[in-house]
Amino acid sequence: MKTFLGSIALLIAYAAAFSTFAASLDRYKTFLNGTQSARAEFEQKVYDRNGRMTQESRGNFVFKRPGRFRWVYDKPTDQVIVGDGSRVWIYDRQLNQVTVRKLSAALGSTPAALLAGGSGIESSFDLMDGGEKDGLEWMLAKPKDRDAGFESVRMGFSADGLQAMELTDNFGQTTFLRFSKLVRNPQVNPNEFRFDPPKGADVLGDK
Repeated sequence: MKTFLGSIALLIAYAAAFSTFAASLDRYKTFLNGTQSARAEFEQKVYDRNGRMTQESRGNFVFKRPGRFRWVYDKPTDQVIVGDGSRVWIYDRQLNQVTVRKLSAALGSTPAALLAGGSGIESSFDLMDGGEKDGLEWMLAKPKDRDAGFESVRMGFSADGLQAMELTDNFGQTTFLRFSKLVRNPQVNPNEFRFDPPKGADVLGDK
């Protein structure tokens, strides 16, 4: 998932007060206020602007607010994304290459970052009810920053919490994630959010 670089953390990580009674926003608020950490598995599918699936991958993630997460893609993507609270490390195992970005710059460009960020969402997104589809209540979030790298994020909730996410980028590409085995507020080892570049790896970006 080279172009997407993994997407999510600003949305689930930030507390906000909403003046609406729409079901999806209520579910979002409930999940937000009651989830400081989470662990889950995911299935990810990427579609081009014509609706053709171009990539399919699976993996798992864990996050702990603020700004700490570990997002692991299984083969063939074979990528690890780690947020340590100040930086985001993106490791491509096949290339043995590491890209480093400041967390503030990465928020909104990866699903992991959108889940685990740490300050005011209302200043960064316009939030609205996205209606009901496939048995889920959807919340729609559109970034206020035109350079955010994507057009919108949709988050699907059931009575059990977050079930799915859908991100549409500026090129019409859509990334859809379905979550399973979601555990809220598990005990998390801090070492899961530490990343040391492997010996011999090329390290690029904000070192």
